[in-house]
Amino acid sequence: MPKAKRPQTIGALRKSNYEVLPVREEMRKNLIAKIRAEEIVFPGIVGFENTVIPQIENAILAGQDIILLGERGQAKSRIIRSMTNLLDEAIPKIAECEINDDPYKPICRVCRDKVAELGDKTPLEWITREERYSEKLATPDISIADLIGEIDPIKVAEGHYLSDELAIHYGLVPRTNRGIFCINELPDLAERIQVGLFNLMEERDVQIKGYRVQLPLDVFVVSTANPEDYTNRGRIVTPLKDRYGSQIHTHYPLNPKDEIVIMEQERARFPEEEKMVIPDYMKEIVAEITTQARLSSEINQRSGVSVRVSIANFETMLGNAVRRAIRSGEEWTCPRVSDLSFIVASFAGKIELETFEEGRESRVTDDLTRRAVLRIFSGYFDVDELEPVVTAFDMGNRAETGSDLSAAGYPDLVKKIDGLAPAVKKLTTDNRPEVIASAVEFILEGLHLSRKLNCDRSGEAAVYRR
Repeated sequence: MPKAKRPQTIGALRKSNYEVLPVREEMRKNLIAKIRAEEIVFPGIVGFENTVIPQIENAILAGQDIILLGERGQAKSRIIRSMTNLLDEAIPKIAECEINDDPYKPICRVCRDKVAELGDKTPLEWITREERYSEKLATPDISIADLIGEIDPIKVAEGHYLSDELAIHYGLVPRTNRGIFCINELPDLAERIQVGLFNLMEERDVQIKGYRVQLPLDVFVVSTANPEDYTNRGRIVTPLKDRYGSQIHTHYPLNPKDEIVIMEQERARFPEEEKMVIPDYMKEIVAEITTQARLSSEINQRSGVSVRVSIANFETMLGNAVRRAIRSGEEWTCPRVSDLSFIVASFAGKIELETFEEGRESRVTDDLTRRAVLRIFSGYFDVDELEPVVTAFDMGNRAETGSDLSAAGYPDLVKKIDGLAPAVKKLTTDNRPEVIASAVEFILEGLHLSRKLNCDRSGEAAVYRR
């Protein structure tokens, strides 16, 4: 309904024939409309099109509460926040109501009294879909008062009796009435608080303190949890698990291309990037580092290797490329293999090693980087086709590279070493020195990791030879 035409009283709302729907019916209706129109239901969610999203759609169509089980960095919170797209743009509530009362069926004492007094002249407010979403991170210190409510001593001091419903200060759940309520990391919620959610999940109401106050709330409940916490450690009470209609497992990207799309979508961006060139093989290497980390026995896989690892490593690699371009006075920024030595700063803090040892993060990062470079290199080249390059090194040629070296000298290196020019051309037809430098480093490091060239490293510099 257009903002200018929205009724401002209950009487006007009745005349407009506006229908108030329960939140589940509203979400279901809007989901059906999006599916029929072939719209993207969860924009920005990549890699779940054939796995997670169909299950979520089924749950919403069935009117079920949902718990998403997945390790960190699997877009659980983003999915839940995207569900607000399935709410109407705005809905009416009785003006100044703390719990978003339905104009036709008010449930709180204040609104019932107001409607009894004013009737059809009762004023309305319209709340947006964003205002109908609440999220709470579960922590051990959360109380029932935080979620449900408690007696407000200030209201008692103003003259209300303790047994008076008007003395209640509502918690987060009642304030999300007619909306979506999310609990992140549900198993971290104390068991006594989990028990307090039973009525909300089944009878669809809440009880406050020991008073006979029942609020028939209309709330769509979604939660998230780590699978290990949810299933193995027994940190969630079974009756609460039973009240969730759908238990849906998320996952890390199944396809490296999806990981790259997420990296590009989520990385920090800055104005000067119009002068940046990022070769496909460098994106693939960063994504492959994360893939290798998820397969590594040296990394604690129970804690997971988040997509945030890929994003942060990508940003770090680009950051070093920008730093080099500034220091060298280069017009264009292009990341190289030598920039990958700096990702340990972004990588180490996002993984948990199986065993602790001083400096181990750096060694693990280097090992994973080498594996990733070799794997991507093997997808671009057959080592035998680079035999002319190897032969040129047999003739005594040497090549020096490094993250701090200016790109200006790399084109001369291509001319100097036989066979290197066609190999570079296979990767790119771009003649900018910065792009050529990236291609040269990729080829030389690939040959080294394929045991065709030796490499002497000193700091950030590397000398390739036979």
